[in-house]
Amino acid sequence: QVQLVESGGGLVQAGGSLRLSCAASGRAFIFSNMAWFRQAPGKEREFVAAISWSDRSTHYADSVKGRFTISRDNAKNTVYLQMNSLKPEDTAVYYCGRQSPSGSYYYKVDGYDYWGQGTQVTVSS
Repeated sequence: QVQLVESGGGLVQAGGSLRLSCAASGRAFIFSNMAWFRQAPGKEREFVAAISWSDRSTHYADSVKGRFTISRDNAKNTVYLQMNSLKPEDTAVYYCGRQSPSGSYYYKVDGYDYWGQGTQVTVSS
């Protein structure tokens, strides 16, 4: 069983920065690939960034590449998403997820078996 709790969202002006955190319970976190997704009103949940448990390799959506950085601290059971140069189109609820051991594709929502409750990020123009 894995529980995920996101924090760090808020209201920021365009060009600003935020750092999201996702605290995980359970020892399984250390061996779990983790990711951030986001969902804007009226849109489907979309992939943002992922990090592996083994070599900490990372993947990013094209829309955030160069602006967002995903990282993890296994000692703290926490995954982070540093978001810089924020744009109004980044406005969404951000969710962290744990990739299922059987999940084949890091960018697909259905490959994740645990999700947090989400944290709202609003970027004003």
